[in-house]
Amino acid sequence: MATLDVLIIFLYIIITLVVGIIVSKRASKGLDSYFLGGKQIKWYYLGLSNGSGMYDVSGTAWMVGILFLYGVKSFMFMWMWPIWNQIFVMMFLAVWIRRSKVMTGSEWILTRFGDDRSGRASHLIVAIFAVVAAVGFIAYFFEGVGKFMSVILPWDLSFAFTQELILSSENTYALIIIFFTTLYTVKGGMFSVVATEVLQYGIMVLAGILIAGYSFMMLTDAQVEALIPDKWKNVLFGWQLDGFWEGDMTALNELIDTQGYKMFGAFIGMTLFKGFFASVAGPTPSYDLQRILSTRSVKEAAYMSGFTNLILFIPRYLLIAGIVVLALFYIAPELAAGDSVTGNDLEILLPQVVNEYVPVGLKGLLLAGLLAAFMSTFSAFVNSGPAYIVNDIYKKYLKPEASQKHYVRASHLASFLVVILGVVMGFYADSINGITLWITSALFGGYVAANFLKWVWWRFNGWGYFWGMLAGLIIATLQFFGDYYKDEFPSGSLLFELAHIPAIYLFPLTFFFSLIGCFLGTFLTPPTKPSTLEGFYENVRPWGWWKPVRKKMLTRGKIVEKNGDFTKDMINCGTGIIWQSSMILLPIFVVVRDYSKAGIWLLVFAVTSVVLKFTWLDKVKKYKD
Repeated sequence: MATLDVLIIFLYIIITLVVGIIVSKRASKGLDSYFLGGKQIKWYYLGLSNGSGMYDVSGTAWMVGILFLYGVKSFMFMWMWPIWNQIFVMMFLAVWIRRSKVMTGSEWILTRFGDDRSGRASHLIVAIFAVVAAVGFIAYFFEGVGKFMSVILPWDLSFAFTQELILSSENTYALIIIFFTTLYTVKGGMFSVVATEVLQYGIMVLAGILIAGYSFMMLTDAQVEALIPDKWKNVLFGWQLDGFWEGDMTALNELIDTQGYKMFGAFIGMTLFKGFFASVAGPTPSYDLQRILSTRSVKEAAYMSGFTNLILFIPRYLLIAGIVVLALFYIAPELAAGDSVTGNDLEILLPQVVNEYVPVGLKGLLLAGLLAAFMSTFSAFVNSGPAYIVNDIYKKYLKPEASQKHYVRASHLASFLVVILGVVMGFYADSINGITLWITSALFGGYVAANFLKWVWWRFNGWGYFWGMLAGLIIATLQFFGDYYKDEFPSGSLLFELAHIPAIYLFPLTFFFSLIGCFLGTFLTPPTKPSTLEGFYENVRPWGWWKPVRKKMLTRGKIVEKNGDFTKDMINCGTGIIWQSSMILLPIFVVVRDYSKAGIWLLVFAVTSVVLKFTWLDKVKKYKD
């Protein structure tokens, strides 16, 4: 690397550390200040922070690989998370969640199931899930940033402790970056996280604009048009994904067959099935939920969620599409000929392009932007996971009468513990794609059933929630270890076959076992106390099967209007998904110089924005706490 690039990177790291430490003093007042910023941070800063946290380097590297190989229809791969759960949050869930006025997702559960044994069981299982998810995501970031940095930076930092215990260069780079990020995150809590993420968002936007602009400088429209097949730019697809690469690039069709998405129609069908239930289930107990609970009012919670969608996708996909165009021009011929260093590993296309085909100065800025993407997402999880350890386990069950300073110090220790566990898990992760599929399909699959039912069914109780979540966590854990040891099972055995099924196709199995746990736990135990159900329904006012609760409230003279917005909310969500998709496809088509399709998606963005102004924004303005 050139000296200028190194200076830009070090300057970015120093500024981030200084900003994080300067604002850290505001986090020492207590847990509410440390984890939620005292609920005093403005909604647009929280929105920028939330969007920055979702702009992670591991996911960006993965998206570069799938866009490179599959073309624009690969944006549907994002539905695995599913990204449009943010639309459901924006339309109605943010308001439902913020009305609780609590600190964490598991504390919120007590408002639904009560503070008896069943409620505490559900409360505890959410806290455990939140910690497991935070550890899993830290492992995901550990894998991604290590792979990225080891390709970009020239120094070999591998270290052998013994002949058996060797720390690879990827691992060392990841540990260094994680160390610096953990410093300011642990010190300053939510204030430091939001302040640094707003700074990091600006760097990421600049990086996206610059790399897209550089692709325009290096390649003419005619070169890009000759480079990219028409089917690459086709959003439509069939049941099976047929190869569309021709001529010297035909070998890329074989690469498509090795990635596990050949049955594209079945894959998308599964993501849609999972996506609806996962989206209604609401945000998992992580940084996204924490941002909602940190807002100053119900109205601002909705604004923040909508703003997150608006600011995230265009700059991110400018960067992704710019990298992909350069990769198609410089690396695709080598990859098709079998001469590329990437082999079948598409996850290192991003660092390879930055390393070899980006000029001095821009390389430093781009690397700073990608480091910002990593650090913002990592810090968000490091701040959110320990909240459940300290507030929902340590404070509630072990030491309920300590001082606020004591709890803040306990939060510091909990943060270090979560980071250490995530790093250990990261050593067991074979690839970003593998751990992505585990998180989105197995781990989140176990979350979906119980958290879907908690909104829409009055009879669902705390024990049903506990056993449903526990069943999902057990299946997810077995799937993780099954995937890790899959080549050690006897060939042809049931375990061998199950371990080699892509995680997304195991989602129905996880969902099924979780549902069994939900129903058995619910019907074999008494319902939740009427007073708890009535308080929850009056406060949150969800739609669903709540008629018996409304009837009991009516007999006591308490009239609560039924929420009849289900149809309107679903239409808004459908419109929002199209709106969100337009913000992904618009920058891709601009960068690949297909201006007619870019114009179509710009029109789609404009029309859906106007529709949502009348159907969503005007409604939000009328909300009262």
